[in-house]
Amino acid sequence: MLLVDSEEPLKAQHQPPHSPAFRPWSHLSDQAGWSVPAQATDQDAHLMAQCMESWFLADWNTVAAFFGHGFKAQAKPASTCESTSKAIVYAALQSATASCRTKLPYGKGAHSFKLLGLIDPNSVEQSSPWAKRFLDELRKRKP
Repeated sequence: MLLVDSEEPLKAQHQPPHSPAFRPWSHLSDQAGWSVPAQATDQDAHLMAQCMESWFLADWNTVAAFFGHGFKAQAKPASTCESTSKAIVYAALQSATASCRTKLPYGKGAHSFKLLGLIDPNSVEQSSPWAKRFLDELRKRKP
């Protein structure tokens, strides 16, 4: 299975209700020129819309607790995690963490995977249809 950032908004034709199914390979072809690997299907490709950090918006309380004193919760964008552009997600994280006293401002290398391990997958699943699709596929494949 492949899990990558969509890097940009997903066009309606690549996802329900405008398409009968999620079409990640069509998005990856349009966005990055990727070809579908031999024997791969759309069930083998999954997208974090629009970037991994978008999932943090679904569990902003955990992000706040992680960064602690000085975290500015009001920096969270009002839009949904999947409709918030990558630039806005990164700007929100920078703004929210700029005055934190217990940690440096958000940095992908320093914080992203620690936060990914802490956020609530149920919150992400409820907030992101693409995340739900990924988790459903993982559950189907679990031995």
